[in-house]
This record gives sequence, C-alpha cells and structure tokens, in this order.
Amino acid sequence: MRLFGLILAGGEGRRMGGADKASLMLGGRPLVQWVAERLGPQVEELAISANGDPARLAGLGLPVLCDERPQGPLSGVLAGLRWAAAAGADALVTAPVDTPFVPGDLAPRLWLAGEGACAVAEAGGRVHPACGLWPVAVADDLAAWLAAGEARVMGFAARHGAARAGFPDENAFLNLNAPEDLARAESLLRKDA
Repeated sequence: MRLFGLILAGGEGRRMGGADKASLMLGGRPLVQWVAERLGPQVEELAISANGDPARLAGLGLPVLCDERPQGPLSGVLAGLRWAAAAGADALVTAPVDTPFVPGDLAPRLWLAGEGACAVAEAGGRVHPACGLWPVAVADDLAAWLAAGEARVMGFAARHGAARAGFPDENAFLNLNAPEDLARAESLLRKDA
C-alpha cells in the first residue's frame, strides 16, 4: 500500500482575522511545520494543499497543490488525490494545517480501521473528518460531488461508508480556529515541556 499525505492549508482563516494559518507561529515554529513533521514520516510523499502564492511555503521543500475550484477542504482533497494517483499512490492521508498535534500513528490507524477504504479519525466522542484516508479510486466521485455543489467532508465520508479510527487523546486533534485556540495550544506545549 502506497500512502501519500496532504496538509490541508487552503482555508481563509476568517476566525483568525484572515491570517494564513500555515504561517501562524506555535512554540516558535509555523503550524505547517508542526503538521509536516508529524505526518511526513507516516507517508511516502507529502504535499501541501494551499491557494495563493505558493512561494510562502517554499521553505518546506514540499509540492504545493492549488484547488481547481475552491470549495473548502474537499477541493484540496481532490487536488491531492489527483497528485497521488498520478504518482502511483493507492491512498491519501489528510490532516488540516491547524491540527499541530496530529498523532504520529494517524496513517496506520486510519489504514487499519478502513482496511484501505475511506476512514476518518475520532477522539473524545467527536469525528474529525478532515483527518482521513481517501483511496485514489474515489477521486472521480469526489469531483462529481463537488460539481453538484456538495462540500461537506463528513457527507462525502459517509457516502463512502468511512470507518472511524479511534484515538485516545482528543488534544491530538485540537483545531486552532481562533486566537484562543492558539493560546490553548501554547499552554499545552508549556505543560508538556
């Protein structure tokens, strides 16, 4: 099984005052670096889904994929699936750029839960569908789903009967949507230091 990875960084960061979440600093490092360091070792190849000027992410040395039509995270997933399929991958593991503590065993747990089919993460009674595993075979169906105006990640996951991979630490999926979330993450880092 050839697993590729994709950091979803195409959001507008509205709740962060329009900030580019990929470059927000946590513990002295940009969020995109946190996710790259956690997801990268779990996959064969890693890319970033981001719109706008790709030069702002050049320091990581990763491919930057743009959405064909920005419609939320699933547009990034589609770009990632097309990239992964062209390189011979079997599936794509995704994680949002604003989940800096994503588990170091995300990819294998998703793979085991779904046995190679779609799977999403779950922790603390909450599903985290943007942290998922997507076989490249679902790309055409995803393109049709987006063309029909659908954009909900959980809706598409449910359409494909996505398995749920359970994780014990709900902080692993702490989503930094607002300044107070970033402050909480800094607090967690200090506590763990």
